[in-house]
Amino acid sequence: MDREFREKYHSVLERVEASRKKVSLHHIVQIVAVTKYVSEAEVLKLLSIGQRAIGESRVQELENKLSSLEKEPIEWHFIGNLQKNKINKFLELKPSLFHGLDSIELAEALQTRLEKRGENLNALLQINSSKEPQKSGVSPEKAIDTYDEISDRFPNIKLNGVMSIGKNSQNSDEVRKSFAETRNIFDKLQSAETLSMGMSGDFEIAIEEGANLLRLGSILTK
Repeated sequence: MDREFREKYHSVLERVEASRKKVSLHHIVQIVAVTKYVSEAEVLKLLSIGQRAIGESRVQELENKLSSLEKEPIEWHFIGNLQKNKINKFLELKPSLFHGLDSIELAEALQTRLEKRGENLNALLQINSSKEPQKSGVSPEKAIDTYDEISDRFPNIKLNGVMSIGKNSQNSDEVRKSFAETRNIFDKLQSAETLSMGMSGDFEIAIEEGANLLRLGSILTK
């Protein structure tokens, strides 16, 4: 095992632990290691030190890694935008959790395929809490109504909570505000359990604002 790799991983865990304790000793935080542009060998390194939840953002890359690592005890997450023409292949791969459900239209398309297949999909509603035009997701103002509509209309989609990406800013107060917006919505959803916020550059702020699932890429693998 690469000693430097192990030390880097544990240094991140120490930072997560410190931020978690600021919230509560009972606050549990899960890490999804994002392996976009990372080789199967690097995924095996993560597995060897106990990291089981792995996230991919492209259907083709998820398919490739899942095929080559099919015997490994991996909990696969899909964290990217899903194009409608990739839905059939995506569902064949059976990810544990889909982080990017960003519209009623996508939910309709997924429901049609899921119903035909007799399958369910665990998903998170993506909220564009930073209101940046380059980001996907429903607006904060429509998030609760959209969450309830998906839950009511599409029985094969099992919404577990919400996801958002922090504001792209060097101003930590602005980043914190975007996370707080998502947390406020999450708290109003009675059935929501998962609050997926925080990436390599802002995960400590995300934890302090209530995140219980992080999507960490470069900080773990580069």
